[in-house]
Amino acid sequence: MPSYIDQVCDLKSQITDKRKFRQRRAEIIAAAVKLFAEKGYYRTKVQDIASRAGVSAGLIYQYVKDKETLLLLSILDVLDSYATELPLAVRGIENPLERCCAAFAAYCKVVDERREATVLAYRSTKSLPPEQRQLIKNAERDTNKMISGYIQACINQGLFRPVDCELATYQVVMHAHAWALKHWQFKNHFDLEAYVAQGLDLFLHSMLTVKGRALLDNGGFDQTSAITAGFNVDLE
Repeated sequence: MPSYIDQVCDLKSQITDKRKFRQRRAEIIAAAVKLFAEKGYYRTKVQDIASRAGVSAGLIYQYVKDKETLLLLSILDVLDSYATELPLAVRGIENPLERCCAAFAAYCKVVDERREATVLAYRSTKSLPPEQRQLIKNAERDTNKMISGYIQACINQGLFRPVDCELATYQVVMHAHAWALKHWQFKNHFDLEAYVAQGLDLFLHSMLTVKGRALLDNGGFDQTSAITAGFNVDLE
């Protein structure tokens, strides 16, 4: 499946160096995120983004149609990272509890690496037309399905209580997003690893069944190793 960005910004058949195209596009998106965060979406001009990216405004229009598209791509870039990093974080992990923890850690890692873009999504998505906002919602639902799947697997094996899986998923997602939204406060108390560990402690102990607690207490799975797996995703 193409990335969400590739679905919007289609690679033309005549482009021979697709890696270089994606690299330059990523540089333009990174410059857009920085400027949208610093100046706001409406006060940022395409020429500003071009200057920050070290390219001409004319070149930017070879990659995107307009400034709206740059905002859309800035948000989809985060969702693409979830879609890529979560499956890699759980690769080879059989224990469903450990999969949940590794996926949560990977999700938080993406948020940490893209804090400005995460805040931008909350602040500026309303500036996009309805069809683009719907695309973002659909992409979010797709990535959330992965989290839901890991939670549902724990429910199916009797490790988690039979709670509403969608609600539990958004509890996880919102905790991860809060690392960006309230970073001004949390950074004074936690580093990322401690924040993830504290979040998992709250989440697991509200969900675990007697069977799940026994697995946790008897060393049936290692939460620290799961967090490490989530942080150490190797993007091949």
